[in-house]
Amino acid sequence: MMHARDKAVLRLSLGLGLASALAYGFALPVPFVSCVLAVLVLSKPGPPLPLVKGLIVALLFAGFVLAGVLMVPLLENYAFAGILLTAVIVFSVIHAGQLSGSPATVLLVISFALIPVAGVADQALVSLLSISLAVGFAVGTLVSTVSSRLFPDPVEPGQVGKQRPPPDHAQARWIALRTVAIVMPVFVLALTNPSFYLAAVMKTVTLGQQASELDARSAGRELIGSTLMGAFVALAVWCGLSLWPTLWMLVLWLMAAALWTGAGMLRIRQTRYRPSFWSNALVTALILLGPAIEDSASGKSVLLGAAMRTSLFVFVALYAWAIVWLLERWRNMSRPLADQSPAFPDRVEIT
Repeated sequence: MMHARDKAVLRLSLGLGLASALAYGFALPVPFVSCVLAVLVLSKPGPPLPLVKGLIVALLFAGFVLAGVLMVPLLENYAFAGILLTAVIVFSVIHAGQLSGSPATVLLVISFALIPVAGVADQALVSLLSISLAVGFAVGTLVSTVSSRLFPDPVEPGQVGKQRPPPDHAQARWIALRTVAIVMPVFVLALTNPSFYLAAVMKTVTLGQQASELDARSAGRELIGSTLMGAFVALAVWCGLSLWPTLWMLVLWLMAAALWTGAGMLRIRQTRYRPSFWSNALVTALILLGPAIEDSASGKSVLLGAAMRTSLFVFVALYAWAIVWLLERWRNMSRPLADQSPAFPDRVEIT
């Protein structure tokens, strides 16, 4: 009998294959966005997203797309007010997501962050980008729902009657503040050159979500390491695709990348890295591959573009690490001495 983790990896691989076939086959604008959304839906922890809940999240998507469209004239005419309002909305969404434990938080933040940036570049791009977002989310939800109905996972005894611990409001506010500090500078930078920094916005949102689960000590290794691992996966897929550059080879290579990273994400292959490391590596690979394919189709230098984007992503990861370190240091210094005592040993033995 197939294990639940094996089925989850297969769902991830099939979902990414279907999303890439639809996005690139129908030549959707910014097709890698559909692939990233499908991966984020399919790699979420816990049981697959129910169909009714998926429809509710889809309606939230529609609302965020509308809000993003309304933000475009505000950002163009009153930039400071628009940026401040964006920061407040992002903070509120992340804070609510931390309290509710919803894995759809990062999807909502990505959709809201991308739409204003795309609208500043081209108003017509907003509606087309919304289609790419909807396709990725729909594919992830559909694959999860169909798979769970055809091949249901048995309920583990430890999960019966298991309740989520009460939310920590102070910790939720702190994580939301830290994520906003990571996301907003790149969002502002993207407004100056949306076509170049659009992929960086997606990368920064996923880094902000990943950093919310890390402390300052492990943040650097995971944030930068997962970015470099994503670049390695993208390079491997590109080298395989260059042997026979067709749509079906792209689909197969992406499915293979999902199988390899998914095995590490779901602990089928034992590694020393957390599941978020492998999830971010796969997302980074997709964000790097998408613009590289577009550069190749338009005759631009693929190597130069990939090197610039990889350098930008590593810089963003270094910035996220610095923000985590600085904010954690500031938080520890501002705490009362009694609250900091667990971080130090009660006694020191000299041998």
